Amino acid sequence: MEQTAGPARTVIMTVDDDPGVSRAVARDLRRRYGASYRIVRAESGESALAALRELKLRGGPVAVLLADYRMPKMNGIEFLEQALDIYPGARRVLLTAYADTNAAIDAINVVDLDHYLLKPWEPPEEKLYPVLDDLLQAWRTADNRPVAVTKVVGHRWSARSSAVREFLARNQVPYRWYSSDDPEGRRLLCAAGEEGGLRLPLVITPDGTALVEPSDPELAARVGLATTPATDFYDLVVIGGGPAGLGSAVYGASEGLRTVLVERSATGGQAGQSSRIENYLGFPDGVSGAQLTDRARRQAAKFGAEILTAREVTGLEVNGASRVVRFSDGSAVAAHSVILATGVSYRQLDAPRVTELTGCGVFYGSALTEAAACQGHDVYIVGGANSAGQAAIYLARSAKSVTVLVRRPSLSTSMSHYLVQQVDETPTISVRTHTVVDAAHGAHQLEQITLRDTTTGDTELVDAQWMFVFIGAAPLTDWLEGTVLRDSHGFILTGPDLTADGRPPAGWELDRPPYHLETNVPGVFVAGDARAESAKRVASAVGEGAMAVMLAHRYLEQS
Repeated sequence: MEQTAGPARTVIMTVDDDPGVSRAVARDLRRRYGASYRIVRAESGESALAALRELKLRGGPVAVLLADYRMPKMNGIEFLEQALDIYPGARRVLLTAYADTNAAIDAINVVDLDHYLLKPWEPPEEKLYPVLDDLLQAWRTADNRPVAVTKVVGHRWSARSSAVREFLARNQVPYRWYSSDDPEGRRLLCAAGEEGGLRLPLVITPDGTALVEPSDPELAARVGLATTPATDFYDLVVIGGGPAGLGSAVYGASEGLRTVLVERSATGGQAGQSSRIENYLGFPDGVSGAQLTDRARRQAAKFGAEILTAREVTGLEVNGASRVVRFSDGSAVAAHSVILATGVSYRQLDAPRVTELTGCGVFYGSALTEAAACQGHDVYIVGGANSAGQAAIYLARSAKSVTVLVRRPSLSTSMSHYLVQQVDETPTISVRTHTVVDAAHGAHQLEQITLRDTTTGDTELVDAQWMFVFIGAAPLTDWLEGTVLRDSHGFILTGPDLTADGRPPAGWELDRPPYHLETNVPGVFVAGDARAESAKRVASAVGEGAMAVMLAHRYLEQS
């Protein structure tokens, strides 16, 4: 019989939309494991995910997830894929009929499936318990100790409270949210000497330290994220932790280069905020940005790359053969070579009251931490590229309605065909073309927005509590002014673009032209969306990251 590991009983969860089957699985599980494990039964993928999120916030361990393949709205594979983001260490089992065996085999690659069981599993002593015994033993031998949870006390419509939640979530730091209006939230505020709740958010770290209105660097250091480089000189510094930067870190470290990746907020970039990426090679059923980011980050760490979080880079200097990267706090790190993978940010929506209401109903990017609060509400999405389409499809699962606002005459000019089809096939999503946001309204939170038809000039005032903005792409390269050449939009020029007239760029001293991804500074390369004329796709960004490392190797060999 399995032994209880601690006061919080480890969970075994079963998910099946058929009440009869669900009760039968739970009955057999309780008979064998009920004395030592908590058996949790759910009858839909959505309710099971909600239960897992609540368990995660409380720091409860989950050992095994059993899900039936054939469930409406969300099948077993889709559930296990999303559950992987919440409890990556839980063992995953798919219950299938014989006719679904191929789907179960495919799931081995899609969700790292540990086992699939054919129904019926009678007798359980032969077909169910031996499998569960092995999986539980494997789970116990892994490092699955409960993770201490950070507590966050804030207000729903506090921009900084929202930003802190997003920062913790994207950096995969477990936290529990407490509203400053709730009794427990007020108790925590009083204990920290912040009875009035005027300074929010309050963050209480696992060791009991109270942080009032913490900055990202302070928060990162206190919750265990690496913020300080281990040494002052590297072979390669990668600036930016999106797909291009993570790709560079993986290939650089795996090729033996002493590599450090510096990220100003959280790894993953814009792609890391995507609810589902379906056109990335090797993932036929799609993959969430969080999953892809987590795997890439762990892969880079496995090869020995350092990853620094909440470190803002403000300058790049050439000092002989070394390239010096300066941080906002005045410190610096040097390297033989540098890869700029700073990516892009969404452009700010230029309309009255939008800036004041950002974080209070207006969000840039997916802000997936806010998705649950959108349930049953009308949501507006501004923008017509892939990120907007992915967010619309994700939010449509729970929102009352999702309205996509696009300036252009159709989505097809800026969104991938497969996403346009999904948007068209989702009944709760509507698309308003030739439409822009003229103003946002609300005293302390978003309450209404003014829409304008660009063809007629007519305006309309609509109620809105949630607006997610995905417009344009602004490169994060202003800090390179005077050092690295950029085009008129701020995108970095490289390789052939620097020698369009047949001559090397000013100040170029080498007897060769710049390599394809090399800037006007020898040994400084660029990969991903920050490069002029780049493809703005995840796959191409990862490929450029790998290619930049190859060119950096070539540069180092000739230096």
